[in-house]
Amino acid sequence: MATERTFSIIKPDATKRNLTGKINALIEDAGLRIVAQKRIQMTREQAETFYGVHKERPFFGELIDSIISGPVVVQVLEGEGAIAKYRAVMGATNPASADPGTIRKEFAVSIGENSVHGSDAPETAAIEIPQFFSGNEIVG
Repeated sequence: MATERTFSIIKPDATKRNLTGKINALIEDAGLRIVAQKRIQMTREQAETFYGVHKERPFFGELIDSIISGPVVVQVLEGEGAIAKYRAVMGATNPASADPGTIRKEFAVSIGENSVHGSDAPETAAIEIPQFFSGNEIVG
């Protein structure tokens, strides 16, 4: 399996509860390295661009309102099979059906407040990472 990079967001529901360190510990315990990280307040424009794939879905407005409701921590994670590994560490979108020990099982409030986002494919990561990081911000 090749070393790859994936994109992560620690969402407002988690940053408001000061869970960044605990979530980072789970990420690192899974063997992933955090090679870039910053805390930002996502603008509506950034959020609408980022979640543009969901624009026609009925939950789009609620999704945007949620992600801009407070600070987020955007990250680039690196490791062997990073995308699949981080998806496993995140757990199912619905925390009620997420496996014990995953981020969403441990910290998510609901499907809508599920604490984290992660890229779902190499092509997605290649689009998401440059939306928030320039090449010189990634140390790895």
